[in-house]
Amino acid sequence: MDFGFSGKVVIVTGASSGLGRAIADGFAAEGVGALALHYHADRRGAEAAAASAQRLGVTAAAFGADLSVSGESEHLVGAVQEAFGRLDVLVNNAGAMVQRSPVADASDELFDKITALNYRSVFEMCRAAIPRLKASGGGAIVNISSSAARNGGAGHSVLYAGAKGALSTFSRGLAAELARENIRVNVVGPGLFDTPFHAEMTSREQLARIETTIPMGRAGRPEECAGPVLFLSSDRLAGYITGQSLEVNGGRLMP
Repeated sequence: MDFGFSGKVVIVTGASSGLGRAIADGFAAEGVGALALHYHADRRGAEAAAASAQRLGVTAAAFGADLSVSGESEHLVGAVQEAFGRLDVLVNNAGAMVQRSPVADASDELFDKITALNYRSVFEMCRAAIPRLKASGGGAIVNISSSAARNGGAGHSVLYAGAKGALSTFSRGLAAELARENIRVNVVGPGLFDTPFHAEMTSREQLARIETTIPMGRAGRPEECAGPVLFLSSDRLAGYITGQSLEVNGGRLMP
């Protein structure tokens, strides 16, 4: 199946490992024109992803930025524009739970950290990307939310869930705002996936308990989230889809 990515320039944030790495690998396998792989701390992981894409004949490079710092998003998008000359697809994958905490014990600083990384950074990335997408004649934005946006989070992750809920609502509003500009905005909401995301935040026992609540009986594999992202990024396959949220959770949350 041809996704129509030939000649397209794609940014994937948080591409060093986990879902971001799988998404990057998926774009590379589909022959995207150029791939910009963002990282914060794990430069080696992003460079490995870029090298893997290059072996497939894809132009790719790693770009570092702390997206929780205001202004870094504009610098990142500007650097990609300078390197590759255009932008067609933005996948906002970077995010983290940061820290589990009951709301009653959460500090203003923790709230700000979680919100800055999981919501404000996406707003700033979209703001920086929109003029470039318009200059390319349109394109696609896919924002990675979470099933926590729908169920409110579990295990003292309410602040994270709230930020992801805000992100999902923002994405629907932005989709309506940009529809006439030929820019589609959609959301993918992953459930439990076997990635480093939970390494410091969730014990193996907790993960095992969550798996028992999933109808499919297991955590997802990263590549099983990459497919939905590639689909929504493709004008050829999803050109009439905008403002939607595609939940990828093994049936744990159903309408």
